[in-house]
Amino acid sequence: MAARQSLQRRQKSINTTFESSIDSTAVEEKLFGQAEEEDGDDDGPVVFICGKCKLPVGDSLSWDGSEDCQNQIRLKRVTDNVVVGEDSRLHEASKRSLCLIVDLFCRGCSSVLGMVYASTPKNLDHKRFAFCLNVADIDSYVLGSASQMLAAEGPKEQPVTLEYRGIVEQQLTEMKMLVMSMAQRLEEIDAGLQEECDVA
Repeated sequence: MAARQSLQRRQKSINTTFESSIDSTAVEEKLFGQAEEEDGDDDGPVVFICGKCKLPVGDSLSWDGSEDCQNQIRLKRVTDNVVVGEDSRLHEASKRSLCLIVDLFCRGCSSVLGMVYASTPKNLDHKRFAFCLNVADIDSYVLGSASQMLAAEGPKEQPVTLEYRGIVEQQLTEMKMLVMSMAQRLEEIDAGLQEECDVA
């Protein structure tokens, strides 16, 4: 009987331990409010482009990692602008780590962009069949990073007033008269040349 009462007290204390008096909407606002603020500081996706011809070769949405010691980035997928070579060759990734690799070429300019590891030792399995791009051979662009915007009014533009409109109309009239006189003069020259051709 004492054991049963002890068990009931323990269950009651456990139940009260996990009871919560916090409103779930307050927690949700706290969590999601912070998440929205953090998202505002986040940069957009990165597009990787060929360093020579600037064709897009991949993006950060297919990011697989980077190799700082080899100055490479790894992508799971690349665009159709990357051509996988046909010839495989041996590559020494580190001491006593021979790998079989295939070069990656840019479709636009045929420059070497990196490599694909076709066969690796166990310690390099994470690189196998990933597209390893040489950082020196590619450039990158962060989507949404352009900060230039067209201004509604340029620095020398004036608001359209009646006075300004009158000046513009006068200039247009003068230009129209100039064009008409030039066209008339051109017709006279053309007629004179035709008369000379007919006489000769």
